[in-house]
Parts: sequence; C-alpha cells; structure tokens
Amino acid sequence: MRLLKSLVWLVVSYECESWTLKSTDEDRIKSFEMKAFRQILRVTWTDKRTNDWVLSKAGTEPFLLQSVKKRKLSYYGHVLWKEGNCMEKEIMQGTTSGQRRRGRPRTRWQDNITKRTGLTGDRLLRSVKDRRQWRKIIHKAANPRIEDG
Repeated sequence: MRLLKSLVWLVVSYECESWTLKSTDEDRIKSFEMKAFRQILRVTWTDKRTNDWVLSKAGTEPFLLQSVKKRKLSYYGHVLWKEGNCMEKEIMQGTTSGQRRRGRPRTRWQDNITKRTGLTGDRLLRSVKDRRQWRKIIHKAANPRIEDG
C-alpha cells in the first residue's frame, strides 16, 4: 500500500513547483487526497465514514498540499540562488517588460510565495540569501501549526 500511495503522489504532484495555486485548487488537492485514501482503503461514500476516521485507519495525515507548498518554496530559493541574470529569475521577480491585461490581475506565482511566507519584496530576497533562515521559513510556511484554542 505504501508503494502504491507514493507512486500516486509522484504522478499527481509532477511539476508542482510551477503551479499557481488558488484556493479552489487547494480544495481540489485536499479532496483528491481524501478520495485516494478512500479508494485505497475501499471505503465508499455510502459507508458514512468521516475523513478523520479514514486518516486514522490509513495511519497517516494529509500531506500532499504541504508537499506542494514546500516544493514551490524550495524551487523559489533554488532559482534565486543562481548567479547573474537568467530568464527564470527575471520572470519570478516580475521584471519582464510589457503591459498587463485589462481587468482584475490574475493570481501570480509570486503571489503564492508572498502569501505563504508573509514576506514581501526586499525582505523576501534577503531571507532567500541566507540558506539556513530560508529553510526555517520553508518549514514554517509548509507545516503551519493549527491551534484549537
């Protein structure tokens, strides 16, 4: 079962570093993961089992969305550590020329990074330069604590 689960996650999260995640996409990832757990355990929707029950039966916690977030942040740091000018770096920092379209701005890849880390602009670039600090930021952003009280 463990091998099957890991193969499914590898296929699902292929090239996830380049995804621009909206809240609906995050909900879809969460629901896909629960659906996959239910199919692996052969629990149908008519069995009336909660997600918590399915996760405890599987002996795991949902981790696909956290994995995607962590990989995106790691990739961002990887690209910004490159020396000199490169196309990826310019695109990520939004320094390409041109005009934007009319209407509401689309959610950008960079918007996901700033939302996850809580850092913007210069502070984000400074924290990426210090690898130890960047690893702490990645861990904190990808594994948020949920307090119940």
